[in-house]
Amino acid sequence: MLTEQDLQELISYQSNYPVLSIFLNADPSVGSADVYKLRLRQMLKDYNQDAPEDTEAVERFVEHEYDWSGRSLAIFSCAKDDFFRIFSLALPMRDRIRLLNRPYVKPLVDLLNNYGNYGVVLVDKQGARLFHFHLGQLQEQKGTMGEAVRHTKLGGGSQTPGRRGGATGQTRYAEEVAARNIKEATRFAASFFKQKNVRRVLIGGTEANVARFINLLPKTWQSLVMGTFPMEMTAGYIQVLDKAIAVAQKAKRKNETRLVNAVITAAAKGREGVIRLDDTLGAVHAGQVQKLVICEGYRAAGYRCQGCGYLTAQALEKCPFCSNPIEIIEDAIEMAVRKVLSDGGEVEVIHESRELEKAGRIGALLRY
Repeated sequence: MLTEQDLQELISYQSNYPVLSIFLNADPSVGSADVYKLRLRQMLKDYNQDAPEDTEAVERFVEHEYDWSGRSLAIFSCAKDDFFRIFSLALPMRDRIRLLNRPYVKPLVDLLNNYGNYGVVLVDKQGARLFHFHLGQLQEQKGTMGEAVRHTKLGGGSQTPGRRGGATGQTRYAEEVAARNIKEATRFAASFFKQKNVRRVLIGGTEANVARFINLLPKTWQSLVMGTFPMEMTAGYIQVLDKAIAVAQKAKRKNETRLVNAVITAAAKGREGVIRLDDTLGAVHAGQVQKLVICEGYRAAGYRCQGCGYLTAQALEKCPFCSNPIEIIEDAIEMAVRKVLSDGGEVEVIHESRELEKAGRIGALLRY
């Protein structure tokens, strides 16, 4: 199971030798293990000469050790440095292979951003069921049940309006019980979310119960609610997961549109935003980037100072900051992602945006 700590280990890993990074789609619904093994061998063919020990280690693992239980596989190998990391993932990923001076982490950043640490709540008038999902897998579920909400049939008990036992009194009492139950459910949910380091929240139930639940949630958790959906309390966790992912993806597309528009507007005003490769790399080097946005699949060669690590899209002989030599790098985008995350910033991979494509496929919101 991939965690934030695993990602940080990959980001901080340094070696004097190249690292082979592989992402293999192994979704059993669209192929067999033999099909994926063949595709992997084809992917490795071009790297047998440059990284023979790594390609051999990868093939040996996939052939003899991998149980094919996941829907995709991420492998990082630097045999000369005795470094080998594998992550079996429950979500499918696009095939990729890179041989770079460090692990290629951009796809994992995208995966964790989109599917990492979801909290899902199903709520009704009596209680709530809570789920913690991480990268498409159920990590834990809990529940809380309050007092049963009883409704008396019309004609039962005292008919004097407003008295306990009368129709009006029973309705009011039932609503009071429901309110207490939902309030306790929000307290229980907030504690659960905090314990599981939840980053996004989705809530299922009737429209009225969901609205009550959200209104009673602490403001901190209200800000993390990505979406809501109708669902019965008795739904199975697979049904809950599928619905949560669909709702979250729809919400993410809206958030991506808002984020891209914010970046482009800020850049046009000349403050707190940049677009296009060279200006963005300059902001990355200066540690100004609060949130980096990049089009999915975007790669671009660039130049890096061998001394201070300055990144640029311009072909320079010497670094303008420290006068050390400049080297060509295969993927300046990957280096920018690493630098932003190391500086405590965020990275958002944008999957479909004509506006960002026109703006150079990369940009950033700045801290200052």
